[in-house]
Amino acid sequence: MKAVVIHAARDLRVEDRDAPEPAPGEVAVAIRAGGICGSDLHYYTNGGFGAIRVIDPMVLGHEVAGEIASLGPGVSGLSVGDRVAVNPSLPCGTCSFCLRGEPNHCLDMRFFGSAMRRPHIDGAFRETLVTEAARCVVVPPTMPFAHGAFAEPLAVVLNGVQKAGPLIGRRVHVAGCGPIGALAVLVARNAGAAEIVATDIVDGALTIARKVGADRTINVADDPDAMAAYAANKGHFDVMFEASGNGAALRTGLEVVRPGGTIIQLGLGGDVTVPQNVIVAKELTVRGTFRFHDEFAIATRMIADGRLDIAPLLTESLPVDRAEEAFALATDRSRAMKVQLEFGRV
Repeated sequence: MKAVVIHAARDLRVEDRDAPEPAPGEVAVAIRAGGICGSDLHYYTNGGFGAIRVIDPMVLGHEVAGEIASLGPGVSGLSVGDRVAVNPSLPCGTCSFCLRGEPNHCLDMRFFGSAMRRPHIDGAFRETLVTEAARCVVVPPTMPFAHGAFAEPLAVVLNGVQKAGPLIGRRVHVAGCGPIGALAVLVARNAGAAEIVATDIVDGALTIARKVGADRTINVADDPDAMAAYAANKGHFDVMFEASGNGAALRTGLEVVRPGGTIIQLGLGGDVTVPQNVIVAKELTVRGTFRFHDEFAIATRMIADGRLDIAPLLTESLPVDRAEEAFALATDRSRAMKVQLEFGRV
């Protein structure tokens, strides 16, 4: 089978690897679509992020969907030919965080395409993925594989949105309109937000944000003072989703969110300084959000039911043989929102 393997920064190879047979409790999934995520791009452009580095060759990818090709002994509830979205997250179920109902913080997490452990955990950008049956969520046979591959980033957003509380009638600001920010706009609109204002520095991303529900979009590179009006009278927004990982965006959020409002930090970036007195004086809630658990199955249902139209987010799908081209496109925000790889027929 073909697999997309990172060896070092800018050293991405499509390699032939053996496809193992599923063991008891496992299935073989013929992967059909795989979305290139920000973490995949960090491995591709920088060889990792922070202290997490690629030391040994590692298969990338964790946003995938496909169909069941074969079943290992003892597997029930799945059939050959079922379309599935594959959950990349496998918590241990026995550590202290798993036992207290916080499996996304598992101390022994096995997450596809992660160099956090050594040996690294290979990812799912391969023609045949052998994995635990429990990771597979069946989707309707009419659901495009490309849509199923959006379940993972949507699950990340749903985890953050739940932490924000009810959004019905709320005024929402989304900073950063990459795939996560655009999905935050989509979910906030679906959840009943009264007003959504989205910001970015790329016009193409803002165009998609408007397509999926933003009432107003602002290019803060072209108009850096446009958000100042929202800071009047101690702030305008009830909730902010910070999806850029940019310290300047977070500091702006502290000014434009009203007293008692909530800021959900979805984006990952470097260390930033914040005006602590503003948080105290405005009694703001600033919350992080990390990965997901139950939200993965919820995300697949929301896409399958047609409640969320994620089609505008997909820029292009390229065959696995053109993986290098796909990754290069995905790094160019002026041209791409979400780029996927195709494996076999779609």
